[in-house]
Amino acid sequence: MDPESSDLSNEALLLVGRIARTHGIRGQVAVNPETDFMEDRFRVGRILRVGPVERTREYEIRGVRFHKGRPIVQFAGIDTMNEAEALAGAELWVPEAGLAPLPERTFYRHDLIGCEVRDTRGAALGRVTGVEGSLDRSYLVVDEHMLIPLVGGICVSVDIAGRRVTIDPPEGLLDLNRSSARTNADRS
Repeated sequence: MDPESSDLSNEALLLVGRIARTHGIRGQVAVNPETDFMEDRFRVGRILRVGPVERTREYEIRGVRFHKGRPIVQFAGIDTMNEAEALAGAELWVPEAGLAPLPERTFYRHDLIGCEVRDTRGAALGRVTGVEGSLDRSYLVVDEHMLIPLVGGICVSVDIAGRRVTIDPPEGLLDLNRSSARTNADRS
């Protein structure tokens, strides 16, 4: 497939990775993934949008292998190290509309960003500003300084439509986060 420029002003895209560097002399690139679904996002035949979100080009994945937890990707039409080098640093995107539904009590990271976090007594703790960790060990980042394990015993309710996460933190979790935030602020 020849790459085409795309105007994506009306289409929501989700970041799935960034091209780190070239890999070898045949046009392959090493990717820093930004997804928990690497085998699906980086598979032969998948079309990725490459470039800044405002103006991307479509590339089809012609070949892929995984090395040390990172995909090594060969795009159709990118056959030399020089062509691959031109892509270094580029962001990799997929259309949100094409995402498959997830199993119950599983959430896409982008759906959690911006959700209000409250404890079971109703006290507001902040908003989710990020999600870190792997699929089986994810943490909600609340207001950029608090880490809340994304597990059923702590995150007792996740209401994506209502944009709210209710947590029942074990004793000491919130105090640990508060003291860690103070320690980091003291280092600045």
